[in-house]
Amino acid sequence: MGKKIGKIISGAGVCVLVLAAVVIAGPRLLGWRLMVVLSGSMEPVYPVGSVVYVRPASPREVRVGDPITFTQSDGKTVVTHRVVRIDSENQRFYTKGDANQIEDGGATPFSRLIGKPVFDVPGLGYAASYLASPRGRIVFATVLACILILTFLPGLLMKQGKGGRRKEGSR
Repeated sequence: MGKKIGKIISGAGVCVLVLAAVVIAGPRLLGWRLMVVLSGSMEPVYPVGSVVYVRPASPREVRVGDPITFTQSDGKTVVTHRVVRIDSENQRFYTKGDANQIEDGGATPFSRLIGKPVFDVPGLGYAASYLASPRGRIVFATVLACILILTFLPGLLMKQGKGGRRKEGSR
């Protein structure tokens, strides 16, 4: 009975790890970026704590009404807001958060466009932020080690137990 429970727990753990790898690494293989939503400016479309999957896009693909992800003028802060106007002549987007009453303070040059959000996973950002912290890395490494131990240790103990027995009457 104990072996079955160990197999179930380790199997579930491996499934969780594989699912996490697909959710996190899979989109990155396509060139997509994962962004954690830190403010409520785009609620209810992208709730705080969501992870938004952003695919690369060219300015030609962007239309008024599309949400876009871009860097602000500091070159570090990343924002996802909706396009309300496009100035093609001067190559600028004018954006606004869905939950905001007014447009963003300045126009965004086409050159700062990262891409267009494809979909989001509400709540995943909390887990991603936690796992990026030192404590989260320790917890993740500990859980991973436990899963590996539960997966491989019973088999190793069984092999050791069989190899260590002697036949009756032999010396």
